[in-house]
Amino acid sequence: MPRKAEAPSLLRALPGVDAVVTRVERHPAVAALPRRRLTDAARDVLAAERRRLLAGAAAAASPETLAERVVARLSERGAFSLSHVVNATGVVLHTNLGRALLSSLARERLAAAAAGYTNLEIDIARKVRGSRYSHVDPLLQRLTGAEASLVVNNCASAVFLALESLARGKEVIVSRGELIEIGGEFRIPDILQRSGATLREVGSTNRTHLKDYAQAIGPETGLLLKVHTSNYRVVGFTAAVSSRELAELGRERGLPVMEDLGSGSLVDLRRYGFPYEPTVPEVVASGVDLVSFSGDKLLGGPQAGIVVGKAELIGRLARNPLNRGLRIDKLTVAALEATLYAYEAGDALETIPTLRMLTEGQASIRRRARSFLRRLSPDAAARLGAELVDTSSEVGGGALPTVALPTAALSLGTPSEPAQGLDERLRTGQPPVLGRLLDDRLLLDFRTILPSDLSALASALARL
Repeated sequence: MPRKAEAPSLLRALPGVDAVVTRVERHPAVAALPRRRLTDAARDVLAAERRRLLAGAAAAASPETLAERVVARLSERGAFSLSHVVNATGVVLHTNLGRALLSSLARERLAAAAAGYTNLEIDIARKVRGSRYSHVDPLLQRLTGAEASLVVNNCASAVFLALESLARGKEVIVSRGELIEIGGEFRIPDILQRSGATLREVGSTNRTHLKDYAQAIGPETGLLLKVHTSNYRVVGFTAAVSSRELAELGRERGLPVMEDLGSGSLVDLRRYGFPYEPTVPEVVASGVDLVSFSGDKLLGGPQAGIVVGKAELIGRLARNPLNRGLRIDKLTVAALEATLYAYEAGDALETIPTLRMLTEGQASIRRRARSFLRRLSPDAAARLGAELVDTSSEVGGGALPTVALPTAALSLGTPSEPAQGLDERLRTGQPPVLGRLLDDRLLLDFRTILPSDLSALASALARL
């Protein structure tokens, strides 16, 4: 190993940033990228090479090698950070992969809204300022039976806005069994504290009775809050107060009652084998004053937090200055209107990807998986240990946590081609393919593999 005293001469031999950029800018893999990005990558590569030389490396990398490193770095990152992924995990509402896929109509409406000016906040007939909520409020009223609605950027924001508007400086009564935590360690007590309201816990973790709420009500009470435990279940010796019972208590005491459904659904999925899950229209009909739910979970639309309920209370939320900081833009309006339109038209189960994937039967999925397996050459299938297996998918997105959806998957892995190695190579390919590891096998679940992804998946397996 050379002495570190030789490092200065080796450092002087390194090419400059511009010289490296000149070598790579005509490479077809990076030709479309902005020159500034090439320059930043070249600086990073040269800085790494300097560190290597200062640590005692025997010789500097050639200009050609440095250029190759720049191209490799930029090719790995791609032109855009947000990119397409093949979801073979079997998790339909995968939070890390963007949750609900938009319907073709929603994508069309979104593209149309993005391409030109819109009537987002103008009453064309009267040529006066309108409301962005007018494009979805009538639909939400008809679909839920509520008097009014408001849409913000996500459900946590909807809950926060309601608490701040109705109970700031007052107590909010919540069952101990409903003090949930959602993704990212975001907890109901924390939202309450930030809103300026004071948490008043009642009942126990597994059992809460109507009398617990009634006895806790006092002059400082501002709101009765019910939180649907959509991301976990407490079973066994349990008791909970129904929406209708809590709504009646609220009316008797002159207090507003709100229920956060989290992953709210507009349709009853029991006929497809799902367990009972309260729908938004059902909870509205129970008499609850406000109901909040997500747009990008079981509804199958864009990320949004939707609140429906009594017009007077919705008005208070809408007039809160915080609402401006939480409001939705024209793209969300366009995608949400199209999603809600599918429910009104009666074809949501066929046209909304989330509902279609959730309700597809195992036999149908197995046929698609078997057809795909036949596309692999016998030699490739043997080397990868590819075989069709029955397994189960998940709903995901903090919804229906106890539901296992029967599905079919392609199982990969052999002693010479271990599953973990295959998983890494598929994840780092283009496009990335994400499956799930189970014991010593890599499963590619066909419930969530889109028809448009089959060619890319076949190519990815061929490269293996």
